[in-house]
Amino acid sequence: MEWLASGDVIGASHCRTVAYYGPGMAFHHVAFATRDLEATHRFYEDLMGFPLVHSEFEEHSGDGERPRAWIKHVFYDTGDGECMAFFALENMGEQLDFSTDVSTSVGLPVWVNHVAVRADEELRRTVRERMAEAGVEPLMELDHDWCQSSYYLDPNGILVELCEDAPGIEVDPQRALEIMRAPVRGDDA
Repeated sequence: MEWLASGDVIGASHCRTVAYYGPGMAFHHVAFATRDLEATHRFYEDLMGFPLVHSEFEEHSGDGERPRAWIKHVFYDTGDGECMAFFALENMGEQLDFSTDVSTSVGLPVWVNHVAVRADEELRRTVRERMAEAGVEPLMELDHDWCQSSYYLDPNGILVELCEDAPGIEVDPQRALEIMRAPVRGDDA
């Protein structure tokens, strides 16, 4: 196994050459629910530029006891073969009033649970132009020092971040663990 050393920088090229837990340990896909496949498709393929690469459909006819049920599972390539996927479904065990957003529906600010995809300056600019033409403005743009980010809300209420490394996250596992475990004022009382 290859491990990152303190002082290394996780950036666009570095993440592709070094894996924390060995080769092949990366996302295959991340999946979410959608109530509107067409709006989701327009956002991810037409505006974000992620091509639709695979779709599945399964249907169960009603049998008198159970109603007709179906599911569609669609996959958008976000780069390097990693995908963002969506489920549209009916009568598959979901609550009728289910929410597709992953933060505000559980009482969190919209920015807490989100998806960040790697982008360079040109891709961020291209997406910004496509979004503007469609009347969509970034929800926010932030300079994190280690990256520049543009955030967009998709039709499902999911926040999508375009993250441009500048220069990337400095790797210091010991310091990261210290910060993670440090008590917050008032927690140690």
